[in-house]
Order: sequence, then structure tokens, then C-alpha cells
Amino acid sequence: MAPVDAGVAPLAVSIGLVAVPEIVDRPQLVLRVNATEVRIDEFARWAEPLKSQVVNVMAADLAQLLPGARVSSYPQWADRATAYQVAVDIQRFDSAPGDAATVSVLWLVRPPKQGTPVSGRSIVSEPAGAPGYDALVAAHSRALAAVCRDIAAAIRSTRGE
Repeated sequence: MAPVDAGVAPLAVSIGLVAVPEIVDRPQLVLRVNATEVRIDEFARWAEPLKSQVVNVMAADLAQLLPGARVSSYPQWADRATAYQVAVDIQRFDSAPGDAATVSVLWLVRPPKQGTPVSGRSIVSEPAGAPGYDALVAAHSRALAAVCRDIAAAIRSTRGE
């Protein structure tokens, strides 16, 4: 790891608003049966609210992708004058057991000090690789990591890296 210049504040990133589709924002897994049908599995549940999990996973991914950065999932802790603000709108969060996890995400990175915002859309489909919910959840994690790579690239581009 490179030494940190004592006179330079570390990169600060705050994940603010995260929206998820209402149909999947529930304790149960919502499974894609076909293009027009979903099924709610009453016995397969997320460990915590989906929206919270998405924020936590994205914060951890961004912290790995931006070494030395202070990444917070609590926007009220961030100083808007010094922190990058990230907003995420998940428009599609499909779970197809034994097949793939697919996400479609609109995101916005607002640089500090009234910098020019950067927006993007990431559409990612990750194969489950195996039957079962564990493989499907892992595929969602990989899909969100891919979205975070796009967000981290946008942050780096505004910093001139």
C-alpha cells in the first residue's frame, strides 16, 4: 500500500439514496420464472432487508476498488464539500435459480465542491453457476461488484486518474 501524504485528505465516498424495485423489496426471494412471471418463495429469505444488503455490499466493494478511501453507507456522516456522493437506482433485480442474477442499475456520482456529476447505467447478468439459492446470491454479489467497478471508474475519471 502506498504511503498517505499527511497533507492530503483521503478520498471520501458516501452511498446515499438506493432505490430497489418494490416487487423485490421484501424479506422473501422473488424468483424470475419467465419473462412475464415471478414467484415469491416464502421459505427463502434475505438475511436482512434487501436495500440494506445492497448498500452494505456496494460500500464494501467500493472500499476494495478505491484503496484508502473512506466509504460510508451513512450519507449524513459525509461532508458534501469533500465527499463523493453516490446515488443508485436499481431498476431490475432478477433472480433466476440455476440460471443467472441480472441487475440493471442507474447510478449517479456527484463529486465534491459542486463538481460535474457523472451518471451511468450498468446492466449485468452473472451466471449462477450452480443450482440453489447460495449460488444465486453469490451471482447477485458479483453483479453488484461489476456495477461498483463502473462507479469506481467514474470516480477515478473525475479525479483525473
